[in-house]
Amino acid sequence: MRPATLPRASIQCQCQAPRLLSWRQFHSTPGINNAARPSDSEIASARGYCANLVKTYDAPSHTLQAFIPPSARDAYIAIRAFNVDVARVADTTSTPTIGMMRMQFWKDSVAKALAGTPPKEPVAILLAKANEDLLARSNGKSKLSRSWFTRIINTREQYLGNPPYPSLTALETYAENTYSAMLYLTLSALPQASITTDHIASHIGKAMGIAAVLRGVPLVAFPPPQPFQASGSATSPSPTQGAVLLPLDVMAETNVKEEDIFRQGSAAPGLSDAVFTVATRASDHLITVREMLSKLRSEGTVGHEFEHSNDNEHQYSTQQLNAGTETQLADVDNAFGVFLPAIATQLWLDQLQKKDFDIFDPSLRTGDWRLPWKAYWAYSRRKI
Repeated sequence: MRPATLPRASIQCQCQAPRLLSWRQFHSTPGINNAARPSDSEIASARGYCANLVKTYDAPSHTLQAFIPPSARDAYIAIRAFNVDVARVADTTSTPTIGMMRMQFWKDSVAKALAGTPPKEPVAILLAKANEDLLARSNGKSKLSRSWFTRIINTREQYLGNPPYPSLTALETYAENTYSAMLYLTLSALPQASITTDHIASHIGKAMGIAAVLRGVPLVAFPPPQPFQASGSATSPSPTQGAVLLPLDVMAETNVKEEDIFRQGSAAPGLSDAVFTVATRASDHLITVREMLSKLRSEGTVGHEFEHSNDNEHQYSTQQLNAGTETQLADVDNAFGVFLPAIATQLWLDQLQKKDFDIFDPSLRTGDWRLPWKAYWAYSRRKI
């Protein structure tokens, strides 16, 4: 039985923005050269390209960049532009094989960017610049981790053909390896290495990833028709086969059938119950974050262990592992801008509840005008 209210959450909307400069146009921009190290004009062009990419495909992140310290803003934009491009591989390639080739391109591009010799690709160029700045600010002690980028790419590659999530736990793992990893990278760009802030980011990233998959259910189930072939033929290719990305265990529990969704859309029996179950898991992670922040301030502890602390990518000194309450609170305070996607996710989940968990309601794919002031309120009070 559903509770009267579901704690709230957010969206990455598909808002309209000025037309993006294509990769080919980027290469032809005056000032682009073939030197290994990007020139100032290349970096400026890359910065503009990445900012516009994020504004077009991830409007909430574009809005929330105002809460990131200016010194880390290039890294913030580059990481999110990377996430947009990698996430779009599945939508912009015709076969899984081509998609895997694009993923390999990104693995190579990230490796070269972090080595200081990026290919002439705008996201890679800005990543190289951000990493160089981070190394300079930290006297060589901090850098963007290639492992986190690779984890994001490998996870996206695993789901190129839209295979089903076998369980809600598998969906959580996907969210951890993509959205949480993106937040870990952003924290490292501040720079910051704190088990407490990583722990908070893990829960926020899981909520973000689960909500993102829910938002994508209608678009993946009913993909837009393929464009006409430029072969003189009057017929278009057959439409892309859709897929339902709800976890299989949730669909079984709520008696949702994939064919019913294809035939009836939002009227499919049990669909709103399945969406409710998945959305509740995202909401649970946001509730956990609030409880962690409250306990840290009142009791000096977040209340439970960080389940991913032993991952190879998480490395902490003994001093960081044994940080006192004041240090943990200072870390949270300094990193709070990175946590604000929780507000966007919160707003979207709230809208989903108002629509009675009808995931096909068109209003769920638009932006929320309340995000800027809600984010400002949360940031100024350090509350999610």
